[in-house]
Amino acid sequence: MHEMAICESILGILKEQARSQNFDSIKRVRLEIGPLSGVEIEALRFGFDVVTRGSLAEDAALEIVETQASAWCMPCGETVSIRQRYDPCPKCGSHQLQVTAGEELRIKELEVN
Repeated sequence: MHEMAICESILGILKEQARSQNFDSIKRVRLEIGPLSGVEIEALRFGFDVVTRGSLAEDAALEIVETQASAWCMPCGETVSIRQRYDPCPKCGSHQLQVTAGEELRIKELEVN
């Protein structure tokens, strides 16, 4: 389960930010996760609860914003929405798509004490 490692990395970032911005605890963490990121959201929620026990983020609410995936179609030159990798272009049916959004996993916002 790589989500546990992701949560450990997130906690590391939170600790680093606490040191550099001088705060003691975190109330809320908002993550932005794309459908092509390969992250299982429920596993991430579980991992976050486990990893943050006894830390500055122990009681933090975890909010997850799921983003949309999009790609640029080489033949028709359009930017289109996709649901998963290797979907055809909904305009021309081509499979020559270059993903432009949907792979993200980022800390979007923190609410701190």
